[in-house]
Amino acid sequence: MEEKSKVLIIGATGRLGYHLAQFSLQFGHPTFVLIRDSSLTDPNKAQKLNFLSTAGAIPIKGSLDDEKSLIEAVKQVDVVICSIPSKHALDQKLIIKVIKESGCIKKFFPSEFGVDPDKIQITELDNQFYSRKAEIRRLIEAEGIPYTYICCNLFMSYLLPWLAQPGLKAPPRDKVTIFGDGNTKAVFVKDVDVAACTISAIDDPRTLNKTLYLRPPGNAYSMNELVAAWEDKIGKKLEKNYVHEEELLQKIKESSFPENMEMTFIYSAFVKGDHTYFDIQACGVDGTQLYPHLKFTTVSEHLDTLV
Repeated sequence: MEEKSKVLIIGATGRLGYHLAQFSLQFGHPTFVLIRDSSLTDPNKAQKLNFLSTAGAIPIKGSLDDEKSLIEAVKQVDVVICSIPSKHALDQKLIIKVIKESGCIKKFFPSEFGVDPDKIQITELDNQFYSRKAEIRRLIEAEGIPYTYICCNLFMSYLLPWLAQPGLKAPPRDKVTIFGDGNTKAVFVKDVDVAACTISAIDDPRTLNKTLYLRPPGNAYSMNELVAAWEDKIGKKLEKNYVHEEELLQKIKESSFPENMEMTFIYSAFVKGDHTYFDIQACGVDGTQLYPHLKFTTVSEHLDTLV
């Protein structure tokens, strides 16, 4: 039986990072977690770290701006997975430098876990949200670092719980706004399922230097389909208001950052079709096909929890 790769998780106290560390341990990988001093004084993060340590994770003191600690951490592992928030994507530059100089890392998973930044069609509206990720990709490739990019589109915890209605934090019960013609499909994946797929890809040669996409059939819904499914769940028809592309664009441009980002992501997903307009096989590999044993929570199942 082939020996499992040793894995370093950066961001293990975050929502996704915590699941990544749990699955890494569960799948039998010797698992190291990079720990900042500030994490030890945060009760919630300290509790997560205590659980992971009890489960077998090995903590390493350090941070993404401390080169010495990164060198010490990287030399102990084979694979590095970074799950820091997207707004901090450029903070990965130092770990990329350390990985390059170490020469011992056989795969790096940068902090992607969203829409493919190379496929996005809204770059003039996103306040550099995606360009930062694209910059990290180009740096990884220029340095010749082996990688896997994970593109899961949107987490189910964002937009879906309020049916992509800006300003709401719960699904509507009377009126609903549909953006565009309502027929463009967006993709939502639960973070725990993203973590399971990511860890499955660690020692899989089919994912080396590839973009791994998650687009399960039960997770791709248009706004019309989403509203119809919700109407079925609550047994009631909603009053529908259609906002066309030009009107939505105007709203985005008239609003200030970061308040307009929710509408920007809606525009990207449900109007421009940035999750689904391209063929996966022409651009990378399909995680749902590579790992058919993994069960993905469907949009319908998630809607059941909101009724």
